[in-house]
Amino acid sequence: MMQTTGEQLQIELRFESNPSDREALRELLLSTGFFYAHEIDVAIELLDDRLSKGEKSEYYFIFADVGGKMAGYVCYGPITVTEHRFDMYWIGVHQAWRGRGIGGQLLKAAEDRMRALNGAYVYVETSSRPLYEPTRKFYEKNGYPLVARIPHFYADDDDRMVYMKALR
Repeated sequence: MMQTTGEQLQIELRFESNPSDREALRELLLSTGFFYAHEIDVAIELLDDRLSKGEKSEYYFIFADVGGKMAGYVCYGPITVTEHRFDMYWIGVHQAWRGRGIGGQLLKAAEDRMRALNGAYVYVETSSRPLYEPTRKFYEKNGYPLVARIPHFYADDDDRMVYMKALR
């Protein structure tokens, strides 16, 4: 449960994926207005990897459910060929639930899980497009300094912004 200003919001964090999450995740990501169709397809592919491989998957998920519906999620995993480093691949909150602290709760839960897996650092990347300004501020507010900017990475005039946080 999480306390929010003026109301009590019942959030259930769920660590297991199930097949019904596919459509709920697609709808959540569409609602944000942030992602291209091909990006959403990649997010679903990562979920499919987890669903098919189970614990052998390198992708971990945490879902924030409100009233039995997916309100947010985070996907993270270890970075192959590194020592105790993790990528946070996706974090998203359904448009209907944004601004209620769900993203912060998911971020903290993912960091706690990465620490439990002996994680030392977590990296996250995002776009430099103006649309992503709130995303960049979210990471900075939560202790993720900008450590790299790769010009024209995603497209002309769309840089890759890399943030990092020490977990130990």
